[in-house]
Amino acid sequence: MKAGVNGSRVAAGKGVAFSKSPVLAVRLPDWRSRVVLFVLFAAFAALAGRALWVQAMDNQFLQKKGASRYMRTEELPATRGKIFDRNGLVLASSLPVKSVSAFTEDIKGTPPEKLRELARLLEMPEAELLKKLSSSRSYVYLKRQVEMDVVARIEKLDIDGIDTRKEYKRFYPQGEVMAHMVGFTNVEDMGQEAMELAQQKALAGQPGSRRVIKDRLGRIVEDVGMQREPHDGRDLTLSVDSKLQYIAFNSVKDAVEKFHAKAGAAVVIDVHTGEVLALANWPTYNPNNRAHLTGEQLRNRVITDAFEPGSTLKPFTVALALDKGLIKPGTLFDTGNGRYSTGGHIIRDTHPHGVIDVSTIIQKSSNIGTTKISEMLSSQEMWEMFTKVGFGQAPRYGFPGATAGRVRPYKSWPIVAKANMSFGQGISMSLLQLAHAWLIFAREGDIIPLSFQKVQEKPVGQQIISPKTAAQMRTMVESVVGPGGTASMAQIAGYRAGGKTGTAQKVIDGRYSQTHYVGNFAGMVPMSNPRFVIAVMIDDASGPLHTGGAVAAPTFAALAANALRAANVPPDSTVTDIIIPEHPLEESN
Repeated sequence: MKAGVNGSRVAAGKGVAFSKSPVLAVRLPDWRSRVVLFVLFAAFAALAGRALWVQAMDNQFLQKKGASRYMRTEELPATRGKIFDRNGLVLASSLPVKSVSAFTEDIKGTPPEKLRELARLLEMPEAELLKKLSSSRSYVYLKRQVEMDVVARIEKLDIDGIDTRKEYKRFYPQGEVMAHMVGFTNVEDMGQEAMELAQQKALAGQPGSRRVIKDRLGRIVEDVGMQREPHDGRDLTLSVDSKLQYIAFNSVKDAVEKFHAKAGAAVVIDVHTGEVLALANWPTYNPNNRAHLTGEQLRNRVITDAFEPGSTLKPFTVALALDKGLIKPGTLFDTGNGRYSTGGHIIRDTHPHGVIDVSTIIQKSSNIGTTKISEMLSSQEMWEMFTKVGFGQAPRYGFPGATAGRVRPYKSWPIVAKANMSFGQGISMSLLQLAHAWLIFAREGDIIPLSFQKVQEKPVGQQIISPKTAAQMRTMVESVVGPGGTASMAQIAGYRAGGKTGTAQKVIDGRYSQTHYVGNFAGMVPMSNPRFVIAVMIDDASGPLHTGGAVAAPTFAALAANALRAANVPPDSTVTDIIIPEHPLEESN
């Protein structure tokens, strides 16, 4: 190949230029090149316009993307509200503490002896600390809620990469005594039990936030400004009286230990306001140290445990019949030799009582007498009475975990079920429900709402029975505590007391146990002008004594006596020498 004329390439053998070959000749129209040029120009113009728009006219997108790489919103915790008892004693407060964290990149190269001391101060094994520090994450929590004096010692170690941030830790000065009333919070300062949970929203307040600039390791290098101010939680004043709570707690604890019981509970209610003045359980727990907390300790038996009340329910059946004019306190009933057949089943009394009046039916706790009274009532009338006082109804205490108990619809009651419910079997409730219902006897036949917070205004009651019937029932239940009654061990020196014992067989595997019982007592003091309604429950006493009259009645007496003196209630009886029978009379169930 060689160059031809005018620089054209010519084939070496034939002397023909490539541009003259019909095969190799390029024939493109002129408009095509112009179109390509125009498209390229339009594309560059569009890119230039977009760049101008993004960078000059609307740069929020890029700014947002850039800020997301270094700007952070940090939450500012609100201080949780304090909890007080009715007299202003602090039951729960938040103390400032700090969380201890680490930037894993910065902490590399720290001398082993410093890391060993850090592990000791954080109360964790050195191996666990090293494992956290070797994490692939750039920022790791080492421990939450570290007390300030410990944080100060950690900061003195001068370890690069250690970060501390302010938070709060809940402290409970009354410890286990008030645990089931107050509850506790978790590490995030969120209520988990009792009033801490029930009033979470009010106590927690509203956290705030601020914008900060952080470096690539997450360290704050500039505070941009506040976005929202934190609003601290509201303080809460409970209805509980710390003095009465301490008395109730120790009374229950002593009873459980004395009678070798599985558990015990007690509640004290102010007759005039419906305020819960004391709520005690045993076993319990220390809310300040929950490392070994168990379900048995956590259970608030006063509210969450439903049981058959037994004979403490008999006054309601009798009161209903009295209120309808079907009987009078002196109306006689023949209870025979202690056995009575109804609905194909045998109802038994622990002792034969023969012909006795209504007052004696309550005093001696006769199942047969109560059954015969219930036969004068319709199932619907009894059901309405039970539901009006709160049995089987969803509680409105505002307290978490409260049980509704169980009252079957009256249309499904067979004859024997109606008889059983008249004396407290086949129906279940919590101890708090039982105590609440007893307000109708302590008051003028009306019932008022319960409150776990201090009441500022006098509550309005709902009339259940007439004031006359309530007065008649007070006379009857006072005889139960006197000589010859099933609750003689509930007598209090210097004070008149009234109440009713109950012993119920526990249901185990669907059947009534012959060896496991719940003994309970519900009553009021002083009888001249009732101030407190007190209910006590002793669960599964394993000693020789297990009935309500033997285990719950003396617990009531000890609690009530100390509570009356602590509240400066004047004595209403001249009797100071109490004679307790060696073998108290047992109730029929």
